[in-house]
Amino acid sequence: MARAPESLELNTNVVADKALDRDCTTLSRHVLQQLQSFSPQAQDLSALMNRIALAGKLIARRLSHAGLMEGVLGFTGDVNVQGESVKKMDVYANDVFISVFKQSGLVCRLASEEMEKPYYIPENCPIGRYTLLYDPIDGPSNTDTNLSLGSIFSIRQQEGSDLNGEAADLLASGRHQLAAGYILYGPSTMLVYTIGRGVHSFTLDPSLGEFILTEENIRIPEHGPVYSVNEGNFWQWDESIREYVRYVHRTEGYTARYSGAMVSDIHRILLQGGVFLYPGTLPKPEGKLRLLYESAPLAFVIEQAGGRATTGHMDILEVVAKKLHQRTPLIIGSPKNVAKVESFIQNGH
Repeated sequence: MARAPESLELNTNVVADKALDRDCTTLSRHVLQQLQSFSPQAQDLSALMNRIALAGKLIARRLSHAGLMEGVLGFTGDVNVQGESVKKMDVYANDVFISVFKQSGLVCRLASEEMEKPYYIPENCPIGRYTLLYDPIDGPSNTDTNLSLGSIFSIRQQEGSDLNGEAADLLASGRHQLAAGYILYGPSTMLVYTIGRGVHSFTLDPSLGEFILTEENIRIPEHGPVYSVNEGNFWQWDESIREYVRYVHRTEGYTARYSGAMVSDIHRILLQGGVFLYPGTLPKPEGKLRLLYESAPLAFVIEQAGGRATTGHMDILEVVAKKLHQRTPLIIGSPKNVAKVESFIQNGH
C-alpha cells in the first residue's frame, strides 16, 4: 500500500496536536493563561470561574431532565423582590449558586435579583473577599416551553469591611467588575467570560464533564443585521425609540430576532453583529433590566469584544447604582448599530 506523503502526515499531526491542546484547555486553566500568573489573585479567579462552571453544569443537568421530573417546572406561587412571579427553576438555580459558593472559601457574599438582600457566608468572610452578583435564570418565561435560557454572573472584590451588611461597595460602577459573563443553556451549554482581557467561549463536553475552549478573543462585528427588541411594547416607548424601529422596518438589510431570553439574543449579536434594545417605557422610564445583575455584566463582555452598551445617554459601565436592584434601559451590541440608536434618542434621527 502506498505510503502517505510526509507533508500530509505532518499536517495531520499538527491538526491533531491543536485539537488535543484545545481539549486540554479547561476554563480554570485558561484563566491562569490569560493572567500569565500563578499569583494568589490569579488562582482565586481561576477557582471562582471553576465554581461558576460547576453551577452551570448542575443547572444544565436539571434543565435537561425538566420534562421528566415532577416539581421542576411551573411557578412556586411566590413573588420575588422585583414583584415578579417566581418559577421553580429560579429557586433551584439560585440555591445552586449559593450551595456551590458556600464551599468555595473565597466568596463572602452573593447578591442575586431573586434575593432582597445579599446572602452572607459567615464562615467564608474572614478570608473570602469576593462577591458574586448573578441572575440565576435569565428568560424564565422560556422555562416551561423548552426554549433557550441563561445565567449571568459578575465577580467583584469586596471593598471595606461591610460591617453594617448594606453592601454599599457594590453600588460602584461596572468598571469595578473583575470578571463577568454568562452561561447559555441551548442545544449545547456554553460559557462566555471576560476578565478584562478579551472575550472567550467554552462549550460543555458532557463526556468529559468539562467546559472546553471553543473560541478565544471573540470580536463583535462593527455592524450587524440583527435588531432584537420586544415590539409588543411599541406604544409604551418614547417616540425616539418608535422612530428607530420604523427606520429598521423600512431599511433593507435588517432582520428581527427576539427569543425572550436576553443571554440568547446577546450571544447571537456577539457572534453575528447587531443591536439588542430594552428601553424604558413611558410608565417605567427606568426600564426593566437590573443594572448590577444583568446590564453591567453583559456590558463588560460586549465592550471587551469591541462593542458598546449604553442607556442611550451614557455608557452602562459608567452608571453608578443607587440601590442593589436598580433598573436601567439598555442598548447593547455592535458599535455602529448602537450609535444609530443613540442618534435617534439624542437627535431624533
